[in-house]
Amino acid sequence: MANILSAKKHIRSSARQETRNRMRKSKVRTAVRNAGEALDNNDLSAARTAVIQAVSQLDKAAQNGVIHRNQAARHKSKLMSRLSIMETET
Repeated sequence: MANILSAKKHIRSSARQETRNRMRKSKVRTAVRNAGEALDNNDLSAARTAVIQAVSQLDKAAQNGVIHRNQAARHKSKLMSRLSIMETET
């Protein structure tokens, strides 16, 4: 356990950040999973809204440093390409 006051404060703030980051990452995972399920179900309107929601969550997480920006870009690209394929098929 830390003895110095600033170290104790750093532990407290790190715990708050960890909780916040865990929530953000969970929102990202849920949004990406929902988008993938909507794309699998071939429901175009639901897929569009789910992909837009997932892209928004990915951008927010990358902006706050929860995930790397390249990881966010990779997920967004994959979702958008799947959506584009679905749109061209219908």
